[in-house]
Amino acid sequence: MLVTVLVSLFVLFTHREIEAAVLGGFIPARLTGTVDTQGLTMVPALLTPLSATLLHAGLFHLGMNILMLAYTGRETEKAIGPWGVLILYLVGAYAAAGAQWLADPQSVRPMIGASGAASAIVGAYSLLYGRSRAKPIGPIPARAVHVAWLAAAWVAINLMTGLAFQAANVGIAAAAHIGGFAAGLILARPLFQWNWRKA
Repeated sequence: MLVTVLVSLFVLFTHREIEAAVLGGFIPARLTGTVDTQGLTMVPALLTPLSATLLHAGLFHLGMNILMLAYTGRETEKAIGPWGVLILYLVGAYAAAGAQWLADPQSVRPMIGASGAASAIVGAYSLLYGRSRAKPIGPIPARAVHVAWLAAAWVAINLMTGLAFQAANVGIAAAAHIGGFAAGLILARPLFQWNWRKA
């Protein structure tokens, strides 16, 4: 988290946001090979899901991600351990990039920010600490219903937020948030079991 803050602040205070976003942001079209990098020295395309987490569009963007990570990360770490949080963060970054790529593989707009990776931690936190009031639906167990409700709520929140920000002409990577959250839901239980099995 400290590295993210330091890199983001350096980029913001040296006014290199656009340059950094192009060189280190996740650009879906780079994976499909449909974008000309014009000889620029860029972060390798397969590493940009990670480098993008170090870059933010402004202090508000950085602050929101750090707040989300500070609270849910600390609590999630109690359940899955520090290595579990690191694994979750890294997998979340790639899941977020993958979801953004699936949503618009030809996009040349850079995706930056740690919110996709942070969404994985929020997803795990929601599953690990949320109270399940779900009941089984036919052959579908209550746990699966609970996960489906969490996912549906996160999708709805991100779609509404995306529409609100779009109206203000601000881009938000809703698909990335959803992909990260899904990774958190999928990995929460295995990481919890792994952490306590090795303890």
